[in-house]
Amino acid sequence: MKTLPELHRALATPSAALVEDLRDVRGDVVVLGAAGKLGPSLVMLALRALTEAGSSATVHAVSRFGDAAVAGELRAAGANVIAADVSDDAALAALPDAENVIFLVGAKFGTQGNEAAMWATNAYLPGRVAERYRSARIVALSTGNVYPLVATASGGASEADPVGPVGEYAMSCLGRERVLAHAAREHGTPLALIRLNYAVEPRYGILVDLGRQILAGEPVDVTTGHVNLVWQGYANEVILRALRHAATPEFVLNLTGPETLSTRRLAEKLGAALGREVAVTGQEAPTALLADAARCHALFGYPARSPDDLVRDVAEWLLAGGTVLDRPTKFQVRDGRF
Repeated sequence: MKTLPELHRALATPSAALVEDLRDVRGDVVVLGAAGKLGPSLVMLALRALTEAGSSATVHAVSRFGDAAVAGELRAAGANVIAADVSDDAALAALPDAENVIFLVGAKFGTQGNEAAMWATNAYLPGRVAERYRSARIVALSTGNVYPLVATASGGASEADPVGPVGEYAMSCLGRERVLAHAAREHGTPLALIRLNYAVEPRYGILVDLGRQILAGEPVDVTTGHVNLVWQGYANEVILRALRHAATPEFVLNLTGPETLSTRRLAEKLGAALGREVAVTGQEAPTALLADAARCHALFGYPARSPDDLVRDVAEWLLAGGTVLDRPTKFQVRDGRF
């Protein structure tokens, strides 16, 4: 995977299962936060899957769209592009009604010292969206950061385990879940909460962070010695297919790959693929942010691309000089300060 058209095809090619699920989902789809990291690829995938399902549903892609090129790409693909700041009450009220809502809006990086605005985006805004779309079906993206750090040999936290967010970002994300759940229960709104841990594609994700460090000759810190990651295309599919599982009370799902992966070993594999020596620093801690996604895999199958596939994809992309998004995961952060 070395070119942008190849990547777009990989991300926008739906599985037969997704097409079948969307065939049973009635009504239009509103995607809030459509210009974020995963928003454009998710919108493209939804458009293609709905077309293959024979659906006439409209996909409304909503964002502030600071990058006009992204808006143009989505419009050309068939989305109804709406440039709007959904934190504005009038703009939110003016959005089209729809039977299905994908909520991707969130704030994480650069929020240290600006915690009040982060809480407004991550916890207050979701409640207003839930009120606006109380008659819809809502799938909201959350994060595995709502869990505490767990033993690396544990297999990760499951949906049945107690939450324990570390730091204000993680607490605000739990706040998002609680506010959405409250509003959904009050109005009988079907809701799915998707706790995603580290999606990867050639332009961003843990492997891109590691690959860029290796190419720059920087040592890789392995203190956070184990991680979960998952192919972005699979993550998009699960988010869309979760529309059929939204429920009252809320449906909660961990979304990541099935493996607990060694940071050191990932760096070594990337180094080999990039043809570079790898230096490491630190010593593996006994705990990490890890999730057990067995429920996800039972419902939706396993990701089509393995970690080794993703290592190869990222290495090929970086060596070809492919554009990367300057959005590091900061997965090594252990105190919750982003």
